[in-house]
Amino acid sequence: MSESGHSQPGMYGQGRRRRRRRGERDGPPGQNLSGPSRDREYLPRERRDGSEDPPGPLIQKTPIILAKPPGERAKPPQNAPVSGAPVLEKPIMLMKARDDAGKPGTPPEAAAQSAGPGPSKMEKEGQRPTQPVYQIQNRGMGPSASGSVVDPMVGQSKLLHPEKMKHSIKLVDDQMNWCDSAMEYLRDQTDMLVVGVIGPQGTGKSTIMSLLSANTPEEDQRSYMFRAQTQEIKERGGNQSTGIDFFITQERVIFLDTQPMLSPSILDHVINNDRKLPPEYNLPHTYVEMQSLQIAAFLFTVCHVVIVVQDWFTDVNIYRFLQTAEMLKPSTPSASHDSAGSSGSDDGAEYYPHIVFVQNKARREDFCPRNLKNMHLVVDKLMAHSHLKYKGTLSILDCNIFPGLGQEYLDTEVNMFLLPVQENDEENLNKAGSGTYPLFSLLPGYRGHPTFSTMISKLRSQMLAMPRCQLSHTILTEKNWFHYAARIWDGVKKSSALSEYSRLLS
Repeated sequence: MSESGHSQPGMYGQGRRRRRRRGERDGPPGQNLSGPSRDREYLPRERRDGSEDPPGPLIQKTPIILAKPPGERAKPPQNAPVSGAPVLEKPIMLMKARDDAGKPGTPPEAAAQSAGPGPSKMEKEGQRPTQPVYQIQNRGMGPSASGSVVDPMVGQSKLLHPEKMKHSIKLVDDQMNWCDSAMEYLRDQTDMLVVGVIGPQGTGKSTIMSLLSANTPEEDQRSYMFRAQTQEIKERGGNQSTGIDFFITQERVIFLDTQPMLSPSILDHVINNDRKLPPEYNLPHTYVEMQSLQIAAFLFTVCHVVIVVQDWFTDVNIYRFLQTAEMLKPSTPSASHDSAGSSGSDDGAEYYPHIVFVQNKARREDFCPRNLKNMHLVVDKLMAHSHLKYKGTLSILDCNIFPGLGQEYLDTEVNMFLLPVQENDEENLNKAGSGTYPLFSLLPGYRGHPTFSTMISKLRSQMLAMPRCQLSHTILTEKNWFHYAARIWDGVKKSSALSEYSRLLS
């Protein structure tokens, strides 16, 4: 610019570029090369926003205003609030890991700074937090807040279902040791149902638990979640299940399959394999009986529902075993001193599960209303002095398999369910087709009861609708239940009552 304020000709043309290159060759940078007599130092101008021009030689082809790129310069707030006026803030729901945020002792300002306007570290990496926590956080309502939106794919990855189990795993191995492999399938939520099963050997416990959990009668038994007895094991009188097997469904129902109680095959294995017994047990049969009592007492403490499976009606020794396990059951842990005042008078109440008697492989005569009434009367007399919840929560009359029978028919109805012998439809058709008349050969044979698939479906519906009572003085999540069960199992193995009972048996 000249002194008159007009642009000098050739200042931004080719002559200007030639003089610039010659100045870089002849003289040091920072001199004014617009004229031969104007040698003065170049002072950078101050910008309106207080920033300086970028260092280095400046080459421009067109007259423009120098400025930093939009991403590097600080944007002044467009909607600056009036001094003293409150700033409107919008609550934003964010998914945070408990390890990153929400720790006690962390000030809210530090948590707000860690969240920032951009995505957090967990959101950038796309990892699923181990324990999701919903946290309310405030963020400004300016245009910059609307631009920082949480990626919806990241949010979906944090709400994914846990890994689906393909087969059962060990909760207690054959040496009666606790296993921790089930912990990875559990979540921090309280809506769960724990179902256990006990019964003699060969009554169909594993098959029933597989059909209640994830399988159907039409599937091959080799693909069941709980492995059933093979034909070879049946022929040599062996048992398939050992210890306690664990399986959890997508509906958050935990199934616990156990080894047979008072099993003769386990006793034979202990005797013939010269297995070293623990020092507190002198005789093999005492050791096998104490194993069965430990498992039953454990299920009575950590399960909402315990299924007792029989394949004939009935063995009185089973009811004696149940009452002995009830007597040796660990007591429910009492509340701590901090919560004793707020919990009320229910702290000292002992917990007892619901008991369901399943009569597997029932015959046609067992479905006769008169025989069914007698069976309920016998079980009610045998369990009259028990604290176990054996009546009032499951009814076979609600399945509509006895038309014309009302609830008043069974005066003493207990939690009993009948399952017929499992047969294939092809076998039923072959039996029905053996008649002499062609008309009746097309009709199915008379069974006197619904099919096995229908009955197991009705049993599953009633089992999932069972009451889910509180197992302890506090509400347990799935992971808390696992730690609680581990502590109960350790206490059962070291129980003084069981030791005294084993000494009396010896």
